[in-house]
Amino acid sequence: MSKISETVKRARTAFNSGKTRPLKFRIQQLENLQRMVKEREEEITAALYADLHKSKQSVLYEECIYFLQEVEYALSNLPQWILDEPVENDNTKDEQLYIHSEPLGVVLIIGSWDYPFVLSIQPLVGAIAAGNAVVLKPSEVSEKTAILLATLLPQYLDKDLFPVINGGVPETTELLKEKFDHILYTGSTGVGKIIMTAAAKHLTPVTLELGGKSPCYIDKDCDLDVACRRITWGKFMNSGQICLAPDYILCDPALQGQVVEKIKKTLKEFYGDDAKSSPDYGRMVNSRHFQRVMSLIEGQKVAYGGNGDEASCYIAPTILTDVDPRSQVMQEEIFGPVLPIVCVKSLEEAIQFINERPKPLALYVFSNNDQVIKKMIAETSSGGVTANDVILHAGVHTLPFGGVGDSGMGAYHGKKSFEIFSHRRSCLIKPLKMEDSDKFRFPPFPVKDSLK
Repeated sequence: MSKISETVKRARTAFNSGKTRPLKFRIQQLENLQRMVKEREEEITAALYADLHKSKQSVLYEECIYFLQEVEYALSNLPQWILDEPVENDNTKDEQLYIHSEPLGVVLIIGSWDYPFVLSIQPLVGAIAAGNAVVLKPSEVSEKTAILLATLLPQYLDKDLFPVINGGVPETTELLKEKFDHILYTGSTGVGKIIMTAAAKHLTPVTLELGGKSPCYIDKDCDLDVACRRITWGKFMNSGQICLAPDYILCDPALQGQVVEKIKKTLKEFYGDDAKSSPDYGRMVNSRHFQRVMSLIEGQKVAYGGNGDEASCYIAPTILTDVDPRSQVMQEEIFGPVLPIVCVKSLEEAIQFINERPKPLALYVFSNNDQVIKKMIAETSSGGVTANDVILHAGVHTLPFGGVGDSGMGAYHGKKSFEIFSHRRSCLIKPLKMEDSDKFRFPPFPVKDSLK
């Protein structure tokens, strides 16, 4: 038996012991996770700086604070979530009907490299809250963070129930041969298909948090200063390596020049004249991704930026104008600090443009006109929507976060995280006594000519 098989078997044996089921144990493990983030702040920020050149403030804001809020939300609500949920009874009053939430068993969480800390441990919150054992596989691309997770988690969580497995494609391939009760994967659509194929062999349900080209429509009736400031923040944080980043802008040709100037102005305000020297501007995760993103700029009309330094994996904040929808930069998720602008002449044309392409993880629309926002939501499809800002819908604990179509399936965050890692079991308890209704269901049946 391989080391990976032994690890999964040990997690299942620990789960079958019933250790995870008591509320007290779940709360204890969540509190330990919370304590880990607070106590090991310096090590976490150092690993993320090494992997992605993230500043301490961006690590605290983007990876730690929201996670701690998520844990606190789960701790506050878990005593209520685990209660049996009564349902309406249309039959007899003597029957007890309720939904009982039970843990699925041993689940696999495969993290992503762009936010390698929070996207590994945030799903862990729901899995622990629901009473599962969890095998965690961090992304090997963010190597320092993956090593840190493998070092820290055994110091704070039960070692048998919550093992961390590190490695690349061979280890992940071997891991996917094992039988799990649920798999949650965050990453690309291509790998998502591989995960789903492997899961199908065991009839394992999956939650796939993928990505896609999230559009950002700017209406003519709009405060451009506010809109461009918010778009700039969402597009260029983490050097554009975020699944929820606005991938491209759709706007009227008459707005394009103003949008460019306002984003340029905001970029200088955020990162100075040279973003490379800003402590708040990130780097591409490795040379392969550096080369991939730089190739998308080739042949395009560069309105700002466009340069890079492979030695440090730096790509300048870049704006592309008059982008042809058929060009390569519009065929794949950019996942880097490059913002194409595609001109459309109307809201209807923007909606048509969006609907002709795979469903994105997020959709953004900026307008002072509520009817424009409502029409955009009503006539398109996406995993989520934020109007007059970007990304924020993913930070609300009461809103499920997930994709649709090519951008994923299933959702988590808040109570939804508890639910995806639980089996909601339908329960009916009937008294053991004869009832008048019994005569109608047991043979011999009374003769009835019709339903009238």
